[in-house]
Amino acid sequence: MTNAQPDNAARETDYLAVHEDVVKRVLDRQPADEYLYDLAELFKVFGDSTRIRILYALFESELCVGDLAGILALSPSAVSHQLKILKDAKLVRFRREGKIIFYSLDDDHVRTILSMGMEHVEE
Repeated sequence: MTNAQPDNAARETDYLAVHEDVVKRVLDRQPADEYLYDLAELFKVFGDSTRIRILYALFESELCVGDLAGILALSPSAVSHQLKILKDAKLVRFRREGKIIFYSLDDDHVRTILSMGMEHVEE
């Protein structure tokens, strides 16, 4: 007499229903993997509290590195490093005025993402 264990994978599939029409519709509407990858990378940028603090400061006003360093109590070098990441992700833009570079949110999409995220965490 053998003490055979039931195949858990087989048992689990007994309860799975496949709705082929729904699966096909969802698959047809899925963005290409490259877009989903880019979206995941964008959200990774939001995964750092220092970058979020920078974005929220820029939500209020256009600022230079020195202003941001003072607001965040960070070194200008640390702020510049984070700003490069935010620029590369197209979340901030800059303009030069003489020797000073001013940063701002890139567009209203960034403002909306921040607003919606804060609204979600405050619920």
